[in-house]
Amino acid sequence: MIKRVQLMFEDFVKTESAGGIFLFAAAVLAIVVANTGLAPYYDGLWETHVQFRIGSFDLDKSLHHWVNDGLMVLFFFVVGLEVKREILDGALSSVEQAALPVIAAIGGMIAPAILFVLINIASPENLNGWAIPAATDIAFALGVMALLGSRVAPALKVLLLAIAIIDDIGAIAIIAVFYTADLNTTALILAAVGIAVLVVLNLRRTTSITPYAIVGAFVWLCILKSGVHATLAGVMVAFAIPLTGRDGSSPLKHLEHVLHPWVAFAVMPIFAFANAGIDLAGLGLGDLLAPLPLGIAVGLIVGKQLGVFGFAYGGVRLGITRLPDGLSWREVYGLACTAGIGFTMSLFIGTLAFTDPEQMDAVKLGVLLGSLVSGVLGAVFLSAVSRRAVVPAAPANAAPAAEPIPAQAKTAPPSEDFEERLPGGFAEGLPEDFGAPEEGPAAERDGDEDTVVPGDR
Repeated sequence: MIKRVQLMFEDFVKTESAGGIFLFAAAVLAIVVANTGLAPYYDGLWETHVQFRIGSFDLDKSLHHWVNDGLMVLFFFVVGLEVKREILDGALSSVEQAALPVIAAIGGMIAPAILFVLINIASPENLNGWAIPAATDIAFALGVMALLGSRVAPALKVLLLAIAIIDDIGAIAIIAVFYTADLNTTALILAAVGIAVLVVLNLRRTTSITPYAIVGAFVWLCILKSGVHATLAGVMVAFAIPLTGRDGSSPLKHLEHVLHPWVAFAVMPIFAFANAGIDLAGLGLGDLLAPLPLGIAVGLIVGKQLGVFGFAYGGVRLGITRLPDGLSWREVYGLACTAGIGFTMSLFIGTLAFTDPEQMDAVKLGVLLGSLVSGVLGAVFLSAVSRRAVVPAAPANAAPAAEPIPAQAKTAPPSEDFEERLPGGFAEGLPEDFGAPEEGPAAERDGDEDTVVPGDR
């Protein structure tokens, strides 16, 4: 019995949706605790100071800051590993492969930021948060798609992952350029020396993890003291890890495999629990419609859809890129809805943009509302456009199966009852060819043996 439960748990943590479920549970727990009699203990926990001191060297930060400046370094380290792997040997390894996600991700960052600024133009004290709705949470977004199972095309998941990774690159650049405090030149020079050592280790294709860990810790410490946000050290160290070592092994893939569960099931849930707690007592419609939370929510819900889908559609129509084989524009629109789940990265940028508790509560409200609505919209839309009729299995004595459906038949346009399966208004104003695959058989799905009825996508 115990072994069976253990095997079930191991299967669960291997699924793409598991990390998102843990993250969601941690956020819900934080909100519940912040609205009960445990709230004083919750606030007191994260305000507890932890100090490290050696002679004149002193590090004294609250537990909340240790989570955001220390623990989240591991998250950015794994993000850096994923970005490097995808660039060298993945979905971003060629111009043709990278063109569509790069264009879509750029649109997904520009449009939300513009909407946020337009809504907050009369509230200059809020404008520092313009980058908050430009982020996408990889774990949550992939978790939504994973919950839909094989009804979502593998190519759509790869496209979402590529867009989210490029989105992370953009967020890292934004943090480095726009959210950097007064600089400590000495600390920056020491960090540069550490980075130079990492480059030498990379050029020598050193496979031992120990020197990277030691030098990486030194670089993190220097950047922490430099005024640049310390989490950027995680990305810099990750880029120094070689994809292939001298002995043919892959230190990068090994570290990614080892650290990913820790980040998904420990680091990110702890971050969510530390940052998602918001007191909902007394909140009304006026609080939701205040410029700061409204700008964030509209940016995530509307801006991501306009940016990701609009830029992708424009890029394809202009001949700059093309839609992956087997994907329809309806599926890309569902992806654009899902990309509005900002959560982790949006909250993180919010902690850099604002220090005022009232503003941070407004940020949390906007991020939670925008991410929740985006997730529901994405799940409903993708479920509707990806639903396929399954033909019951024939009896043993039945006549031989019919000939396979020709490729031409599989690319038939969607059935006329598509609009009836969606909430009202979803299909209004879409392009005439919205739903027809750009090229290739739209109904193919890896690992799914269901029979596909023509025109039921």
